[in-house]
Amino acid sequence: MRQKGYELRAECFRGSSREFHFNKCCDDYRERFLTGIRDHDFLYLAFVLNKSKLYGPGFAYKEPFYKFTAKLLFENAAPHLREASVLIDRSGHREFRKQLESYLKRKINTDGEIIRKVKTEASHSNNLLQVADMICGAVARSFREDRKSSERFRRLVAHRELDVQVWPRL
Repeated sequence: MRQKGYELRAECFRGSSREFHFNKCCDDYRERFLTGIRDHDFLYLAFVLNKSKLYGPGFAYKEPFYKFTAKLLFENAAPHLREASVLIDRSGHREFRKQLESYLKRKINTDGEIIRKVKTEASHSNNLLQVADMICGAVARSFREDRKSSERFRRLVAHRELDVQVWPRL
C-alpha cells in the first residue's frame, strides 16, 4: 500500500507532499484512491455521530466530547480487538493525548487487554491515517442526502466494511 500511495499522491498532487483528505479532494482523486486500496487486506468499522441530535452541556466542550466519542467507537470495536495498538491522528496538547490513552484503556480494557497502546501521529506522515480519513469521508458522505451520488464512494470499499454504527440512532 505504501508505494502505491506515494505514486498516487505524486500523480494527483504533482509531486508535492500534500496528504489525502476526503473533504479536500476532488471526486476523481477520491475514486482513484478508494479504488487503489480496495484490494488490500483490511477491514473497517465506522461510527457515525449524528451531531444534530446531541444535547446537553457535556457536548459543548471539545476534549470531553472527543474522549466520549472515542470511547463509543472502541466499545463497538472491542469484539474485534485484542492487545491492539491504536493510532490516532494527532490533535490537542500532550497532556490531553496522555489523558486520552489512560481514559480509553480504563474504559475499554474492562474484560482483558483490548487496547495495549495508544499512539498519536500527524496524518501527513502516515498513509494509514490518510486511508482512515478517506474511508471515514466516504462513509460520512453516504449519510448526506443532500449530495449527489452519496453512496458512490462507500460502495468502492463496502466489501471491507464490518459494521457501521450510528449514534444516536437516526
